[in-house]
Amino acid sequence: MATGLARAALRAHRPAFIGTSVAALFAATVVSASTMMLGTTSTESTEGLSASARRQITENGVGDMAIVLLIGSIYMSIFVVVSTMGTAVAQQHRELAMVRSIGAKPRQIRRAVVLQALAASVPAALAGFALGGLGARWWHAGMVSHGLLPAEATFRFSWLALPVCVGVAVVTTTLAAFFSALRFSLLRPARALSEAATGRQGLGMLRAPLGVIAVAGACFVSVLLSKKPAAEASEGAFLVLIMFCVGAGLLGPRIIGPAAWLVSALIGRVGPSARLAMLNVRSQPRRFSAAVVPLVLVVGFGLTKIGMHTTAQHHTGSAGSTGEVWLDYVGTGLYAGFAAIAAANTLAMISFERRRDVALLRVVGSQRAQVRAMAAWEAVVVAGTALLLGGAIALGTLAPILSTAFGSALPYLPWAVPTGVAAGTLLLTLLATGLPVRAVMRRRAISVVGAT
Repeated sequence: MATGLARAALRAHRPAFIGTSVAALFAATVVSASTMMLGTTSTESTEGLSASARRQITENGVGDMAIVLLIGSIYMSIFVVVSTMGTAVAQQHRELAMVRSIGAKPRQIRRAVVLQALAASVPAALAGFALGGLGARWWHAGMVSHGLLPAEATFRFSWLALPVCVGVAVVTTTLAAFFSALRFSLLRPARALSEAATGRQGLGMLRAPLGVIAVAGACFVSVLLSKKPAAEASEGAFLVLIMFCVGAGLLGPRIIGPAAWLVSALIGRVGPSARLAMLNVRSQPRRFSAAVVPLVLVVGFGLTKIGMHTTAQHHTGSAGSTGEVWLDYVGTGLYAGFAAIAAANTLAMISFERRRDVALLRVVGSQRAQVRAMAAWEAVVVAGTALLLGGAIALGTLAPILSTAFGSALPYLPWAVPTGVAAGTLLLTLLATGLPVRAVMRRRAISVVGAT
């Protein structure tokens, strides 16, 4: 029975599992490349190099950089895969509740969900391992050309990356699926059907306190760093950023609602389509927080990393060594890729899940332009909320570093930087929200209502 349920879910929710596979593929690729680069720069791999080459690697801190990038990529991989798989399972709550009501046992539900996760993640992990080898070669060539690695330090392909990819992509996806289905599978069938229709209320016993602790801890560490020397404050900034992002992820539905209210208050008078979009986002904070939180991460990471270099350039005339800046921006690009995939997947899943609602709007007389406008305004609210929260996180992270280094807590950002971040965020949300809606509207509305 579990196998049949898994196959039916994969067919019925194909876009959700395609998105999960893409997230797992990207995660496996980055983790594979990071693992291979760590092996290439390890002490064992550099034993045969000349003394000057080993000294260059040590002075540039290449090994430490590789460890930080690997840890960061694993963290982002877990976050993105868990978020995407959790959304894919949540979309099946109605079907799972109906199956429970006709006699399916909780363990059969959990087994079916785990089989879905394996089907989506195993091929992605294997393909990501191979693509990671190609990415690591490019990464290695870039580090050589920017003077971070000596030319005699050759790239080494490592099979050790394969179990790491499997551990991150497959194990994380499977555990995310299992725990996403665990609580729901244990509900009584009537309660499960009710929750599938209305959505779960509240954050749970652990999630809310842990989120508050993470945000409070980030603020506390930020205050401590403001009293430390600039070098120590800079080293601790990454911890502050991670803690803020973890807190935002845990408290997502609670903080997305008020932030979305602030953003939507600015657009609520634009017209009926904008008001409908505003109500959609504000009335379903749990659903939309799964898309907003990854965007908050990319905005926070991007503005923090770029702000460090542009502010240093403004005050001292130097943003750091060419290699350091290049590596920072490459890492930021990887994190942006993770977050973009998670946000785009989630928004596309939300739009696909609401295809019946979109079709009903067409049945009752809404024009195509009105439906498209509603989807566009939803994208504006989501993007604006992410920019608001991500900007606040970046300012909270940068404040102790900049105040100790330059005497001012505010970063210097050329207008092109926030403009580019805002435009990229808005474009991503518009595409991820608009394309599925357009696909639904290409079909006859009454046939979509009948099929769903």
